[in-house]
Amino acid sequence: MNTNVFSLRIKNVFLFVLVIVLSAIFLFSGISKLFDFERFEWNIMDAGISSMTFSGILARLFIGLELMLGLFLLLHLFLKTFTYKAVFIILSFFIVYLIALMIRQGNTGNCGCFGDMYQMSPGMGIAKNVMMMMMTAILFKGYNPKPLKQAPVLAGVAGMISIVIPFVFFPLSQDAVPEISNEAINLEPLYQSKNPENTKPVQDLRKGKHIVAFMSLTCPHCKKAAFVLQIIHRQNPDIPIFFVLNGNPDFLSDFYKESHADSVPHVLFRGSDEFASMAGNAVPAIYFIHNSVIERKANYFQLDPQYMRQWLREP
Repeated sequence: MNTNVFSLRIKNVFLFVLVIVLSAIFLFSGISKLFDFERFEWNIMDAGISSMTFSGILARLFIGLELMLGLFLLLHLFLKTFTYKAVFIILSFFIVYLIALMIRQGNTGNCGCFGDMYQMSPGMGIAKNVMMMMMTAILFKGYNPKPLKQAPVLAGVAGMISIVIPFVFFPLSQDAVPEISNEAINLEPLYQSKNPENTKPVQDLRKGKHIVAFMSLTCPHCKKAAFVLQIIHRQNPDIPIFFVLNGNPDFLSDFYKESHADSVPHVLFRGSDEFASMAGNAVPAIYFIHNSVIERKANYFQLDPQYMRQWLREP
């Protein structure tokens, strides 16, 4: 066999493997985000989007684009005319997004690039995207196989399925608002606790309107709630958010490491009985409180700053 022919075959095999690897990274990235969608949505919000609805739409579209590009690479659809260029654009956008995320929360925590399946810091995410751009540049220069005759039909089907999947898994809901309530809450234990180690909140949560979150330091759902609430607090410091944290102080650093919520006003409350008398039987318990009456009960899927402002304006 001619040496040049052999070298060309080796090169083509290498480039074919490279495009399959790039395709697999995009598909794995999109699929893994579906299993940890809320975190990705909140990270987009943390990068500077103030509306939870808009950040949710962007999150779904980005996942759809990742799945679409993964399928386009796998099926070798319009590689040089569209796919390679689109890969460069979306990777560049993700790098800008990760830089914004790093500025806001530092190079710690999970950037959400691969959901919870493989946790990466924003810096690692940037390095990964730069590597993928280098792979794409190699492919753009040397790999452009003959397109399939069915390419337009395959592209249409693959594109439609990819964009629709995130909206099917996580449909946009107009009902994702807190539950209306009218229930009295006794917050006196916060100010007259039986435990002398407990400190009183600086503000009087018994009067006026406050969004109070009762959370356990070891509860994974509480950490998620704290993460999204700290984003809202940082972007909207005028919204009165307060944490009542229950648990061993030794767990406080881990709680803040995952939630980045150390800037939110809070007290560490010791004593499970008094805590349960205020929070109820389950945490996180997120209450919209007006003059010691719970007017709304929310979970961490229902925390939209626009809705909070609307409630604060109500008489």
